[in-house]
Amino acid sequence: MTAKNTKVCTMRTILKIAAREIRLMAGKPIYWFCMVAAPLFCYLFFTTLMSSGLPTDMPLGLVDNDRTATSRSLARNLNAFQMTDITAQYADVSEARRAVQMGEIYGFYYIPEGTSRLAQRQEIPTVSFYTNYSYLVAGSLLYRDMRTVSELASGAASRTVLYAKGATERQAMAYLQPIVIDTHAVGNPWLNYNVYLSNTIIPGLLMLFIFMVTVYGIGTEVKRGTARQWIGLAGCSMWKALTGKLLPQLLVFLLMGTLYVVWFYGFLNFPCKCGIPTMWLVMALGVMAAQGMGVFMFAMLPTLRLGLSFASLWGVISFSICGMSFPVMAMHPVLQGLGYLFPLRHYFLLYVNCALDGYPLFNVWPFVLGLVGFILLPVMSLGRLKKVLLTVPYIP
Repeated sequence: MTAKNTKVCTMRTILKIAAREIRLMAGKPIYWFCMVAAPLFCYLFFTTLMSSGLPTDMPLGLVDNDRTATSRSLARNLNAFQMTDITAQYADVSEARRAVQMGEIYGFYYIPEGTSRLAQRQEIPTVSFYTNYSYLVAGSLLYRDMRTVSELASGAASRTVLYAKGATERQAMAYLQPIVIDTHAVGNPWLNYNVYLSNTIIPGLLMLFIFMVTVYGIGTEVKRGTARQWIGLAGCSMWKALTGKLLPQLLVFLLMGTLYVVWFYGFLNFPCKCGIPTMWLVMALGVMAAQGMGVFMFAMLPTLRLGLSFASLWGVISFSICGMSFPVMAMHPVLQGLGYLFPLRHYFLLYVNCALDGYPLFNVWPFVLGLVGFILLPVMSLGRLKKVLLTVPYIP
């Protein structure tokens, strides 16, 4: 048989197994839920949930015991911030604290009696702000708004005093701000949570679905007792059997990944300095890496229940260790190293470096090689996988 005929025969074998897999998938709604319905729901849910980029109109309380024009102006300025909405005023701190504890407000701003009088006498009044850091994001953002308005009020009061003493505007500003601070938010200058979170959460969820579908697809062959028939169709060639089985799943997940890339970077106009084709390639590498990891999981843990449990665990841990939710460089050195055992970590670094920072792929080749390594994991485990499929009985 010539080399050309061998290739044709191999391709026919793979396509025959792929057709068998399509028939199996068509009869099981769980495949289409995990491969199509659930990813589509996640796309719409997360982009709608965080469509504003940052939370707005978060409820805040006010305790104004000063009751002067100055304190009312301070409250109006605070309420003008987009993220802050003063929804209630309270008679004292105790009443406001109870409202925080009951979850009615995320914090409150306290202006003690005599604040304006002390400011006019060039003394040092104190205003207080309380935030519920049980809700870290809401507490942090409201703290920032209350601190900003307090600093602006303090600066305005000091400037008035300096003007009264005969200082010019230039002299007053030099006294109030002797060093000008020039800040630059690099990568995500909008401070947009949707840009930051959705671009990692959704690929992470897609990888989780791929882990589980891959493990389930192989595990059900053992459960139904059809593993020998499946491998027999490939002439006992494990790589042909595996390629044919994973090909339909790969094409569907690539389609969902393509939809994600086009939806996010084409229609929602999320930042993508490297261009859509580059991000599509990164996405495709991530999909294939997740499939490779799924095959490796089942080869190492050859029972359907254990494999699915481990796939779920690995997918969930990915969100914590990839660098999205907590900075990796602040983790213990051991955890920093373990992070590279998760495909999402490599994807996250490629997304940040390529889409946000605009680096070409050849500048971030270590992370590309990381995903390629996950893609090649099944090659290392083909022998064990074949032995498992042919010898290990199904354990319910």
